[in-house]
Amino acid sequence: MSPIHRDEGEISGIGRASVLLNAFRSSNGTLTSGELIERSGLPRSTAHRMIRELVRCGFLERQGRALRLGIMLFELGQLVYRPRSLVDAARPFMTDLREATRQNVGVAVLVEREVLYVEVLRGKDGPRVPSRAGGRWPAHASCSGKAILAFSRPEDVRGVLADGLAGLTENTITDPDALAEELARIRQRGIAYDRQESFRGVMAAASPIMGPSGDVVGALSVSGLAGRINLARVDAAVRASALAVSRELARAYGGFRPAG
Repeated sequence: MSPIHRDEGEISGIGRASVLLNAFRSSNGTLTSGELIERSGLPRSTAHRMIRELVRCGFLERQGRALRLGIMLFELGQLVYRPRSLVDAARPFMTDLREATRQNVGVAVLVEREVLYVEVLRGKDGPRVPSRAGGRWPAHASCSGKAILAFSRPEDVRGVLADGLAGLTENTITDPDALAEELARIRQRGIAYDRQESFRGVMAAASPIMGPSGDVVGALSVSGLAGRINLARVDAAVRASALAVSRELARAYGGFRPAG
């Protein structure tokens, strides 16, 4: 059952608000009231009432005849511990890595079955793919997702496998046994690759970021166009940068145990 539902199956008030706010994920940032109601699937009268309340509380803002996410969500988002502390620790190393490689550099965390990109720095030679801060992608189809899953709890990996492994390109790993073997290799070498598994023509490498307790908290990645990025040349820099971020988190928040 979806977490926005009550035990008896009825959608709660918080659940309705969540449905409306989540409708913006696949938008360009603004939606008309009609579009928002259609995407949410809520009854029109209920949706109009919830929209008015969300605007009143600052979670939505009116932009002419359209609606957009409100500044209150941004302010609250800055207080979310894990992404903010992770981004703060990673940003200097991400900047150096972007300058050294001229490629896109990202940091992602695992949220249920997907990776959520909490920071993306675009390089001069990097591909113009949809990855952006706040964007999500199937964990099994990205090097960041695989880097995190390789060091995650077995139940997290089983959850991803249970949902099925959709093929995004002809190179996406869709066989559970093949993915399990790939994760084992990643645990051994400390680096994960995306060989045009997410997007045709795009390749990437990612390494896990470990938290002060030794648990994986995210992944650092570099992506570039196939034929213009040499994964064998950037993987050492990615691993070194991810290790540096892990050590920075340890310095700020406690002890440290490296991946592997």
